[in-house]
Amino acid sequence: QVQLLESGGGSVQTGGSLRLSCVASGDTYSTTWMGWFRQAPGKEREGVATIYRAGTNIYYHDSVKGRFTISQDNAKNTVYLQTNSLKPEDTAMYYCAARTRDLGPLPISATMDPTSYKYWGQGTQVTVSS
Repeated sequence: QVQLLESGGGSVQTGGSLRLSCVASGDTYSTTWMGWFRQAPGKEREGVATIYRAGTNIYYHDSVKGRFTISQDNAKNTVYLQTNSLKPEDTAMYYCAARTRDLGPLPISATMDPTSYKYWGQGTQVTVSS
């Protein structure tokens, strides 16, 4: 079992920044991929950024490239999402997710697919006003 706890959300104006954090606990040694996903009201959950725990593989949704940065501190079992130049369309609940070794290798084509991840946090709200 892996538990995930997000923090760092809030309300900002267009152009603002927020740093989201996700602290993992439990069987963290079993995690292979971590990711940030978001879901706006009435929309499907979508991948924002994902990172391979044991390497440097990182992927971003096209809409956040150049504005968001995912990073990790394995010693702290923490994954971060630095969000800059925020836009109203970034408004959503942001969720942290983890994939574990028992699910096997993850194809690159599936790194941003929410169904590829087994554990989820409760989410942190990001609201961007114009």
